[in-house]
Amino acid sequence: MAETADDSQSLRAFAPALILLAICILINYVDRGNLSIAAPLLKDELGISASQLGILLAAFFWTYTAMQFVSGWLVDRFDVNWVIAAGYLLWSLATATTGFVRGFAILLTMRLMLGIGESVAFPCCSKILARDVPEYHRGFANGVIQSALRCGNVVGTFGSGLLMAMYGWRPVFIGVGLVSLLWLPAWIKWMPCGSATGSSDVKIAGYVDILRQRSFWGASLGHFCAAYLLYFMVTWLPFYLVRERHLSMSSMTMTASVYYLVDAVSAITSGRVSDFWIRKGYTTTLVRKTVMAIGFATAAIAMAACAARPHTYLPWLMAVGVGSGMGAAGIFAFSQTLAGPQAAGRWTGLQNGFANLAGVVAPALTGFAVDRTGNFVAPMAITTVVLIVGAIAWVFVVGRVEQVNWAVHGEVYDGAALC
Repeated sequence: MAETADDSQSLRAFAPALILLAICILINYVDRGNLSIAAPLLKDELGISASQLGILLAAFFWTYTAMQFVSGWLVDRFDVNWVIAAGYLLWSLATATTGFVRGFAILLTMRLMLGIGESVAFPCCSKILARDVPEYHRGFANGVIQSALRCGNVVGTFGSGLLMAMYGWRPVFIGVGLVSLLWLPAWIKWMPCGSATGSSDVKIAGYVDILRQRSFWGASLGHFCAAYLLYFMVTWLPFYLVRERHLSMSSMTMTASVYYLVDAVSAITSGRVSDFWIRKGYTTTLVRKTVMAIGFATAAIAMAACAARPHTYLPWLMAVGVGSGMGAAGIFAFSQTLAGPQAAGRWTGLQNGFANLAGVVAPALTGFAVDRTGNFVAPMAITTVVLIVGAIAWVFVVGRVEQVNWAVHGEVYDGAALC
């Protein structure tokens, strides 16, 4: 498949929107992680108990995960450009308002509102990329989004932490929330005006139709396994580096930052390479599944080596980042192709909802295993097995990577212009 001049020009025209989507995801992860960084300061100032703090930290995931199943429907039913803008406005205001609260109940409400607002982000991104980016540029576009996610962890953990140490937690929440609002006028100016993807007699998938697809369950299982690795690293990597590898706080910060940088660069690079081979004429199925198999296998082997060879953990840790990034670039590229533009929101919402259950399982299971064994060998072995399962799911459970024929299912799609 050769890339035409029109395709290249179209991708360049989409670049401002892609950059804004990446910034949106970066801010998404900064905002959701700020409370964890502020927890020690916030607990002392507001006089809340450890159990109340635990409820606050978990509250985001209550609404975020539950709303995935609603957000996908909203994205497919209404103009995606305005759905993401509304969600962004809600979560930015929730972040800013958090800086003013004085009691547990209002703080809990803001965390619940943050989860509702942020729930639209990935369904919207998938809908927009499925609608406006051709298959052979979609790996790179998804790689950029996933890279921003990983950079958000670094910026949130270390950037916000430094600012809180200097100015306190309240000014940081207020400042981040209000400054983030500058994204909205930029989005209104450069949001992509996707053409209609169908007419009023086009049928699209309902939730039941999606759940009947074997490929949906394969993608959801594979996504869960990728999310397990992500949440394992986000929640336990600093502790592992300090307590088990005996790094200082400054060395830990540097090592963790380099890991996320490797992960981010790998996501963009592998996405671009996969697009190159698709443009060369290789099938989407072959290319996307091959990249997933290599990525998950690399991460699994490197994770096992981290556990088995602790004295040479650093290069193996970076290899985990390479494999993680390779797998990340294709996660939503699969759903965008399989669902097609009309159903990408619903499919992504469902898939992301199931996958985020890893955020409940991975941190708790890791903590339990560390308590029982006194080290990270067992948690790393568990993560290795999860990654192997993920590779199997992407390669063998997911079918051919092409749009499902929804013609005989679903509800009527309103093909009106999107801008």
